Amino acid sequence: MRAITRLFQTCALAGIAAFLTAPLAAQERLNVVATTGMIADTARAIGGDLVEMRALMGPGIDPHAFRQTRTDIVALAQADLVLWNGLFLEAQMEEFLLELGEDGHVVAVAETLPQDRLLAHEDYEGRFDPHVWMDPTLWADVTVTIRDALIAADPEGADTFTANAEAYLAKLEQLESYSRDVLSSVPETARVLLSAHDAFGYFGAAYGFEVVGIQGVSTASEAGLGRIAEMVNMLVDREIDAVFVETSVSDRNIRALIEGAAAQGHEVVIGGELFSDAMGADGTYEGTYIGMIDSNVTTIARALGGSAPELGLKGTLTQ
Repeated sequence: MRAITRLFQTCALAGIAAFLTAPLAAQERLNVVATTGMIADTARAIGGDLVEMRALMGPGIDPHAFRQTRTDIVALAQADLVLWNGLFLEAQMEEFLLELGEDGHVVAVAETLPQDRLLAHEDYEGRFDPHVWMDPTLWADVTVTIRDALIAADPEGADTFTANAEAYLAKLEQLESYSRDVLSSVPETARVLLSAHDAFGYFGAAYGFEVVGIQGVSTASEAGLGRIAEMVNMLVDREIDAVFVETSVSDRNIRALIEGAAAQGHEVVIGGELFSDAMGADGTYEGTYIGMIDSNVTTIARALGGSAPELGLKGTLTQ
């Protein structure tokens, strides 16, 4: 703990120096650091021009295993506001973030959700599944938390933050409506979503899909040979034809399932690539929260026998 404190103090001094040499325009904006891209994208939409936004974790990064670097600590130390998911998503950073929160504006946005809306965490007793962004209705509540955190950090920007949040919440409503309509086209018998790790529990609960992850809720839980064999038998016995890979998790186990099913005479294909713990590439539609969920929903529906518009939800959102 003392080592963390000393490192924090050193980096805080570096942060002050960086602030003093920063351009005036950047100093006038609220300096916000978020752990995941999903939180950063939402905060950016609400904060607009009043916020200087940085995400620690980019495309393809697994937040369960992510450890902060010295550069990250500098960014966190000089931030006016730090936003993290919580619920043990950032497992390797939790101790540091909790200590940081003793002295500054640090908000675990998912931990403000009522516990009766959270799913149990199979890997860690007494904890909850952290993947709340998979349900847009839950993410709407997180959006309100982010709005309130921005207002608390910069009360003068309250009107802007409130107006931007209302516009963003309207888009989340469109996303939820689109998701429900498209996913309802999947035949009920085909509503089985099998992926590399169990990140889609809230998705399944929201839209009536059975969700199966080879690994548990955390990618830290390894899948043994017994688990792989169990999954292969399930694919064959239930005649499941499509499984999904994830952008932030190795596809090794998924490939093993496909090969195992083929050895038993059952063909399984990869239904597509899903965004689970990270968004798509920066600057792309899938590099936004709404884009990642739209992509997931559209990919899942088409792969499992449903139908979706050619462009998905993209292009129909109100600007």
